Amino acid sequence: MNILCVGDVVGERGVRFACDRLPALRRETGADLVVVNAENADKSGTGLRREEAEALLTVADVLTGGNHSYDRADEKLYTEQERVLHPANYPFTEDAAGCCLIDTGRLGTVRVISLCGVAFMDPLDNPFKRVDALLAAGEAKYTVVDFHAESTAEKKALAFHLDGRVSAVFGTHTHVQTADEQVLPAGTGFITDVGMTGPAVSVLGMAPEAAVMRQRERRRARLEVAGGPMMLNAALFTLDDATGLCVAVKRIDFREALSPP
Repeated sequence: MNILCVGDVVGERGVRFACDRLPALRRETGADLVVVNAENADKSGTGLRREEAEALLTVADVLTGGNHSYDRADEKLYTEQERVLHPANYPFTEDAAGCCLIDTGRLGTVRVISLCGVAFMDPLDNPFKRVDALLAAGEAKYTVVDFHAESTAEKKALAFHLDGRVSAVFGTHTHVQTADEQVLPAGTGFITDVGMTGPAVSVLGMAPEAAVMRQRERRRARLEVAGGPMMLNAALFTLDDATGLCVAVKRIDFREALSPP
């Protein structure tokens, strides 16, 4: 089993680029399942609307979420479409919207769980307890967890907490791909952050000028999705068909060529 996990898609440009590139990437990697983080897919670069979700579901099997899942969103999206997930540890929400089961046929069932961290982020329910409850609720041959979190320590701690109990844990949220892809001692594949799908010459997908002003002058400059060449970050997890655990992790960093100055 090969599962391709794609980093945060940013804006309409990111959606178009993912839709253009993922079919070929799926063939090239032999991916049996594609999971895409879509919480920034809105044209503003923050949130997810039905239009973007439907476009991404033409090339992905499951969409995961994060702290912006409900920004500019049609909340019915998460109850009507079982393959569109928000973090399962959002308080006062349907647990079912944070976890789904995908039947891949002969290879078996894949459970996908979306979680959000709490370190340096909103005070949601405890992600460790919530994921334990979801795992206890039923069996699946393979389980993949998208942990949308700020803290690298929190991400890795959750991965070790789940080591041997899930197939893979991939981090999202920072939009910067880390170089620590690995298989943990008990067989869970892990990467701290899978990265971003969006404009390559940007600050986390946004136009640099406004992002610099925000940091330099502490002014609420309006952020807009950047132009220019695009990039797609992902991680490919190769799973053992007998045990459901991970045997290899490969980082993917595809970038369009920069125009000469």
